[in-house]
Amino acid sequence: MRTQRWVATGFGGLDDFAFIDDELGPPGPGEVTIGVRAAGVNPADLKHTRRVTDPSQLPLPIGYEVAGEILALGPDTEIASGGGAVGDAVMAFRVAGGYATALTVPAEKVFAKPAALDDPAAANLLLAGCTAADMVRAAHLERDETVLLHAASGAVGVALMQLARLRGIRVIGTAGPSSFDRVREFGGIPVEYGPELVDRVRAAVPGEVAAALDCAGTDEAIDASLELVADRSRIVTIVSPQRAAADGFVALGGAQPESLAFRDAVRSNLIRLAAAGDLVVPMARTYPLAEARAAVAYVSSGHPGGKVALIP
Repeated sequence: MRTQRWVATGFGGLDDFAFIDDELGPPGPGEVTIGVRAAGVNPADLKHTRRVTDPSQLPLPIGYEVAGEILALGPDTEIASGGGAVGDAVMAFRVAGGYATALTVPAEKVFAKPAALDDPAAANLLLAGCTAADMVRAAHLERDETVLLHAASGAVGVALMQLARLRGIRVIGTAGPSSFDRVREFGGIPVEYGPELVDRVRAAVPGEVAAALDCAGTDEAIDASLELVADRSRIVTIVSPQRAAADGFVALGGAQPESLAFRDAVRSNLIRLAAAGDLVVPMARTYPLAEARAAVAYVSSGHPGGKVALIP
C-alpha cells in the first residue's frame, strides 16, 4: 500500500519538513493500519523534531494523533476498545507519524471513534485531554477547591477547565481580554495576565488558592503561583521544567513513567466524556495535509484560538 507522509529530514524545524511517498507493508500481529481522515496538529509536533538529535532516527515521523478508518488488522488483533473490523471509524493517540494518508500503529493505541465526534475533533482530543487530566492528578485537586490556571484559553487549558467543572473545582484562568468569553464558556473565571496579576486573582475569588497549573511558562505565571499557593507540591507546570527544578515545584512530561501510565489509562475515559458531550474540542481551522508546514506555523504562533487538523 502506498502512503504519503511528512517526515523531518533534519533538526532545523519547518525547513527540514519533507512530504514523501512511501510503501506501507501489511500490519503484523498486534498492529492496525489506519486510513487517516484527520491528523491533529500540536506544538509538541515541532518541538519533537527539534529535540531529537540522533541522526540515526532520521527521517523522523511527525504527528502524535489521528482519526480515520481501519484499513487492515494484523492476525488475531483487537483494538484497545475491543473488536475492530475493516471500515470501522477509529482514533489513535501516541502514534508516530500521524501526518500521513495511512499509517500502521500498535493496536493498543487505537480506539473506536464515537459518532458524536467528527474526525478533526477526534484527532485533537487525546494529547491535550491526557495532559490536562494528568495535571489534575498531579496537583491532587479536590471538589470545591480553587485552582489558578495559566493560559486558560489554550487547548490544554480548555480541556482542563472542562474536567475541573465536572469535578466541582473552581478555576481562575489567566487570559487576554479577547479570550475572556472563551474562559467563561468552559467554566472558568477569567483574569487578565500582566502586572498586578496576584491582586486580580485574590479579588476574583475569596479564600485561598489551593493549587496552580501552568500552561504558559512565563516568569510572571510562575512568580504568581509561588506567591499564591502555599504547598509547592501543588504547583504543576508542563512548560517550565527549569523553574520547577530551581523553585521546588512539579514539572510534568508525557515521557515520565507515572505520567505515561496515567495518560495511557485515562484515554478511554476521555473518549467517553467526549462522546457524552462533556468534553468539547474547539476547532480553529483545518488545512490540507500537503500544507502541514503552514498548519504547524499557525499553531506555533501561540494563539490559534482552537485546535487545528490536517485533512488528507
